[in-house]
Amino acid sequence: MLYIEAVNRAEELRRELRYHSDLYYNQDAPEIDDFTYDKLMRELEDIEAEFPDLITSDSPTQKVGGQAGEKFSPVVHAVQMASLHDSFSFDELRDFDRKVRETAPDTVYVVEPKIDGLSVSVEYRNGVLVRASTRGDGITGEDVTDNILTIKSLPHRLKNAPAYLEVRGEVYMSFESFLALTKRQEENEEKPFKNPRNAAAGSLRQKDSRVTASRTLDILLFNTQQIEGETLTSHIESLEYLSSLGLPTAFHKECSTIDEVIAEIEKIGDNRGDYPFAIDGAVVKVNDFETRELLGSTAKFPRWAEAYKYPPEEKVTTLLSVEINVGRTGVLTPVGNFEPVLLAGTTVSRATLHNIDFITEKDIRVGDRVLIRKAGEIIPEVLSVVEHTGSDEPFEFPKLCPSCGSPVTREEGEAAIRCTNTDCPAQLMRHLIHFVSRDAMDIDGLGPAVLEQLAQAELVKSPADLYKLTVEDVLTLDKKKEKSANNLIFAVEKSKSNELYRLVFALGIPHIGLKAAQLLCQRFETIDDIMNAKAEDVATIDGYGDIMAQSVEQYFSLESTVKLIGELKALGLRMTPSEKKSGGLFEGKTFVLTGTLPTLSRKEASKIIEDNGGKTSSSVSKKTDYVLAGEAAGSKLTKAQSLGITIITEEELLNMI
Repeated sequence: MLYIEAVNRAEELRRELRYHSDLYYNQDAPEIDDFTYDKLMRELEDIEAEFPDLITSDSPTQKVGGQAGEKFSPVVHAVQMASLHDSFSFDELRDFDRKVRETAPDTVYVVEPKIDGLSVSVEYRNGVLVRASTRGDGITGEDVTDNILTIKSLPHRLKNAPAYLEVRGEVYMSFESFLALTKRQEENEEKPFKNPRNAAAGSLRQKDSRVTASRTLDILLFNTQQIEGETLTSHIESLEYLSSLGLPTAFHKECSTIDEVIAEIEKIGDNRGDYPFAIDGAVVKVNDFETRELLGSTAKFPRWAEAYKYPPEEKVTTLLSVEINVGRTGVLTPVGNFEPVLLAGTTVSRATLHNIDFITEKDIRVGDRVLIRKAGEIIPEVLSVVEHTGSDEPFEFPKLCPSCGSPVTREEGEAAIRCTNTDCPAQLMRHLIHFVSRDAMDIDGLGPAVLEQLAQAELVKSPADLYKLTVEDVLTLDKKKEKSANNLIFAVEKSKSNELYRLVFALGIPHIGLKAAQLLCQRFETIDDIMNAKAEDVATIDGYGDIMAQSVEQYFSLESTVKLIGELKALGLRMTPSEKKSGGLFEGKTFVLTGTLPTLSRKEASKIIEDNGGKTSSSVSKKTDYVLAGEAAGSKLTKAQSLGITIITEEELLNMI
């Protein structure tokens, strides 16, 4: 490459890598896969190796890609959380081995899976979890202690712990949790996360830890960053020590030669379809800590470790047919049925084709040979058409709903095509499932199987019919006995007193999620006020946009909606928000809760405060009156101390009332 070509290409690569790095690390919304990103990085590294004078201090090759966000308190890492250098071939791994053995001929390695999640530091002092932070740029990360505390597999207290321990690990979302989350997002017509890594990162960086808790994150630890009170001499010893404390660690294999390393990497790759989490490679580490010290590090990478990145597996198969599914809000979604093919450890025969724009853009036709892969090793997706071997005609969406035969429509500016019949049978089942779900009306015992039986028996044709059910009706269903029938009817009756925002969310208004439903009910006094509101009034709500506001007005103007709300009113469901407490001991006072309380849950403590006229907030500011602090209180406590805010214990709260 000529020098001037190298200058231009290096600058082009830096711009591209910075752009994609920001999307990946800071916005959790990448546009390209990891393998493509890593290839671009390798190309820039090769140019800078050939022309060292082109290396700049701010080059992506010299820095970790992330940065600390503004919505969390910054944490400066005492031990840098470095990234790893990547290899894309076994020849490159052998080159890594050769360089290591020039310094330490008898080196033993440890091979681990490279989990595709978000790297974090977790700190324990005298056995108590006191702080957790993201990697950020490797030097400064974000304090995410409250969110880390929602991970059930991570102990909040350690027995026989050292005076101080800092460990590094990877927060991830299991395939099972990811599929459940994306299913909920699709049912609510929210934009689903592309892969488990994005889902984990987006969930861990939520301001409201209750949202994080609902996402069911997990963690595996793979490094001891700092320790006081114990001496560890090798990586395997450190992993065994962490396990003895009850901390979750990644599986690993000791290898004496590079051939053994490669064999283990191939084994991990062959089995990656069997793991409950996504991996994008394997990590090779020098076991002995003294040898690591001798090898040292570059500005960005340790010289004692290397990551091997698996290329995304892609296969060509034939599109046999396209079926149209009708969603809860009437959206028609095309699903491709393929000739079965083994991909990333599992057999793939179906994949969503998203919408008409996706099909048109890629010119997908039945009978085509198409290239598919798994995004994030889990969701099959069509990358491109390899060859038109079937129909000569472009695919056409049906003009009528395949479920009920009603006309379909497409609103201007939307990719979605919808059934116009709100009583469509396909919509009914998905609507009922959403209506009774935990965040909606939360009716225990009404799972999909029971709802299916009720619909087939024509006992339920709308959500209102749920509140007309009797014990005798339920006893006609398969496997229902008197006790369970009574419990189900009790749960239905109990749900009538739910907060209004739950009912609004349960209605399944397009573009309106749980938080949007809460905001709507805070703005308007009653369900009638909401039904009479115009889009311009709704759009004044902080957090609402024009599309959401128009969706609310359009939904409540439908004749079917007016009928449903009328029925639910007559059946006794709550149609106004709870009255705000006034005149209580804590009227006008704002509390922030942090840490683990001795006897009360946060929900119980919040209820005590609200029952006495106060309100709770998730963040500390100058407007905060009290911080209720328990064990392992993190950055919120520190900030409260710096602002001079009154800090109280659970005992003091109870004494106050």
